[in-house]
Amino acid sequence: MDFLKWLAALPFIANGVKLNALQNEVAHNWENSDKMPLLFLGHGSPMNAIEENEFAFGFRQSVAGLEKPKAILCISAHWETKGTRITAMNEPKTIHDFGGFPPELFAVQYPAKGNPELAKSIQTDLSPTAVGLDYDWGLDHGSWSVIKHLYPKADVPVLQMSLDYTLSPAQHYQLAKQLAQLRRKGVLIVGSGNIVHNLGAVAWDKMKVDNYAYDWATEANELVKNWIRKKEHQPLCDYRQQAKSLQYAIPTPEHYLPLLYVLALQEENEQANFFNDKAVGGSLTMTSVKIEKA
Repeated sequence: MDFLKWLAALPFIANGVKLNALQNEVAHNWENSDKMPLLFLGHGSPMNAIEENEFAFGFRQSVAGLEKPKAILCISAHWETKGTRITAMNEPKTIHDFGGFPPELFAVQYPAKGNPELAKSIQTDLSPTAVGLDYDWGLDHGSWSVIKHLYPKADVPVLQMSLDYTLSPAQHYQLAKQLAQLRRKGVLIVGSGNIVHNLGAVAWDKMKVDNYAYDWATEANELVKNWIRKKEHQPLCDYRQQAKSLQYAIPTPEHYLPLLYVLALQEENEQANFFNDKAVGGSLTMTSVKIEKA
């Protein structure tokens, strides 16, 4: 039984405290007077989880000075489902959904708690879209490889929401708008993917060359950034109708869509700031975005 239901079952509260007053206090404690910022994190290689590099530093700096959130909702590129699902277990497992990396990476565990009650609340918020409560998935590397840099003690509950592969980019954008109230409840919303993500075109021999990018990757990254700066989200939703460079940069949508979830929640008085704005291996960009009050 959750705490509020337990309260409701009591006929009175000791010391004359009214039931509804205590319930209001509990509800108030979940509210947050200041909006949480929004983060899109270019997660890149899973090795960023254990390497001490400029990208890890950028992830940490993105929450420096921020009040610790009451929970994190992450939309990761690495969980695609038919229909939308959200993790609803108390203890999500750490998923090592990759291969060919050193044992040290597979040994990483990120034991953040879940929050079943918040999952149910989000399920309600997204109505009439049917959202399934998931008890099997956990936290894939799109989540834990970056969130472990934000909160290394794993002391903030983390939920993941899946990407419904049957939806168009515009439908994902509209669905995301229904999450707006979470920002005022102390929930940090994180999109995790990459703006430019073409693994088939990676120049593996250039992986250690600083900020190495093909011309089309640079063009695509700049186009996206310029639309973000101008708050022009429609062309971002319609990226398939835009320049050919974007088609090379986004051959499949899953790493790009988490960006739309973040942009959909931007408010009029907020601006986007870029960090980790570098390319890797020619056809990947680590460009990350923080949206907060101007």
